Amino acid sequence: MAKVKKRLGEILVSSGVITEEILQKVLVLQKNSGKKLGETLVSEGFTTEDQIMEAVKNQLGIQYINLDSINIAQDTINTIPETLARKHELIPVEVVNGQLLVAMADPLNYYAIEEIRLHSGLLVKTAICRREVVLNNIEKYYGQSKAKEAADDYVRAYGIRPKEVIQTNEKDENSAPIIKFLNTIIESAILNGASDIHIEPEETEFRVRFRIDGVLKEMMRTNADMLDPVVSRIKIMANLNIAEKRVPQDGRINYRVKEKNIDLRVSTAPTMWGEKIVMRILDKSSFNLSLNTLGIENMDMEKMKSLITKPYGVILVCGPTGSGKTTTLYSFLNILNEETKNIITIEDPVEYNFKGINQMQVNPKIGFTFASGLRSILRQDPDIIMVGEIRDGETAEIAVRAALTGHLVLTTIHTNSAAGTITRLEDMGLEPFLLSSTIVGIIAQRLVRKICPNCGENHVTDQREMRILGLQSPVTIRRGQGCSLCNNTGYKGRIGIYEVMPINAELRQLIDEKTREREIEEAALRNGMTLLREACKRKVLSGATTVEELLRVTYSTNE
Repeated sequence: MAKVKKRLGEILVSSGVITEEILQKVLVLQKNSGKKLGETLVSEGFTTEDQIMEAVKNQLGIQYINLDSINIAQDTINTIPETLARKHELIPVEVVNGQLLVAMADPLNYYAIEEIRLHSGLLVKTAICRREVVLNNIEKYYGQSKAKEAADDYVRAYGIRPKEVIQTNEKDENSAPIIKFLNTIIESAILNGASDIHIEPEETEFRVRFRIDGVLKEMMRTNADMLDPVVSRIKIMANLNIAEKRVPQDGRINYRVKEKNIDLRVSTAPTMWGEKIVMRILDKSSFNLSLNTLGIENMDMEKMKSLITKPYGVILVCGPTGSGKTTTLYSFLNILNEETKNIITIEDPVEYNFKGINQMQVNPKIGFTFASGLRSILRQDPDIIMVGEIRDGETAEIAVRAALTGHLVLTTIHTNSAAGTITRLEDMGLEPFLLSSTIVGIIAQRLVRKICPNCGENHVTDQREMRILGLQSPVTIRRGQGCSLCNNTGYKGRIGIYEVMPINAELRQLIDEKTREREIEEAALRNGMTLLREACKRKVLSGATTVEELLRVTYSTNE
């Protein structure tokens, strides 16, 4: 190791990152601490990890890799065991012509390089990467094998037979296969950017799927005999009744990973082969609260900003589960949050904590629902109220009457279109005159997958695409070919499409007259509204998404 440390010191001195005097001082400190030279330099404040990486990269011509921008094949990961990867803080990236490219926090660790060469039987080429990124990616890529290892441990320990194994002693719990299996699954989902974890029973096995960028992807399968203990463990974490398997249950788990608190919304449902679990992942640190990054076009942006400056009224954001409604509402609150305004929210759950905003969380177990919470809010002298979701006629009526008494109310509702929201509220029992006098605007939205920036390429529209896009002549659009960055899907990330319907005098009259949904929509189109389908077509023509996403998200089966 001494040789390695000396080499790094020489590189940093010759690069001007540190002086010879600092090097000698830190070598003494490093010897006493047992840490690596680079770690000691950073912890003592003489340099930064980025400066060290830049010096090593420039002096030795070593490639820099951002592991977060690529997706590594599982076959490549299998070339190096997890124990070696953790021991030397490295991860295999790719194998090309018998040469293994390895990303390392310390590419000067020749002992590690030699050990990898002997184990893999391949020539080793090194690249440099931030230590934290390497460690995160070790968790991400070796997580699946850890989960399978935990499943195998369970089979070895308890045999292949249905039984619930719930550890109550904390020391035992940390080493139990079920705990290890679940922790690995949850952490892998978070590192993969998943929004949901699905645990689904089948006759002889159960599968684990992650929803990534709005699409489910199967991650692993294991023996069905593990299902009961896994479900029981989740129920214990979520404070649910482990003895009740006949009816659905809902709960929450607060999970801490990488110094971040992650909220998991847990839902159980009885199926033919056992209980299905869905865990919605709410990462409060990942919220983007800027309207400018949501994919809103300029014309719609102006309409939205005009709506939220109204002194009173109801603004509804509608769409199915997972369409980004809460993010849109939070972006509005971020703009409206001022010292002169009393803003109160009632949510299920609170997904992001705002400084200066009073946020409440419903608790049906004690009778604290959206309706009862909304009544209490009205006694708290609010200026702006945000209701997480309109679920029933009672909540809808209280929200509408709050707007009648001079409050601005922001809320969401599960409907398919802006015009369809009026019909839905009427079905809930609200009078048309109440709706026409209180609703100031309705926003329908969806999320579509964005074309991968790494493998996206131009292509000329064919006859089918021209027909779908309503084109008379061919144009150039884009599509993803599939690469390691996007896991061969051709897509990376998502962007919003919006249908903004401000309520003007003409629409108020139509609502009063209880006009059909189609006529309301046609009037809104005459007044400048863009349908979701047209908004998505624009995203296709601008190169943001594809015709396939247009069909998947905005076309119904009867068209």
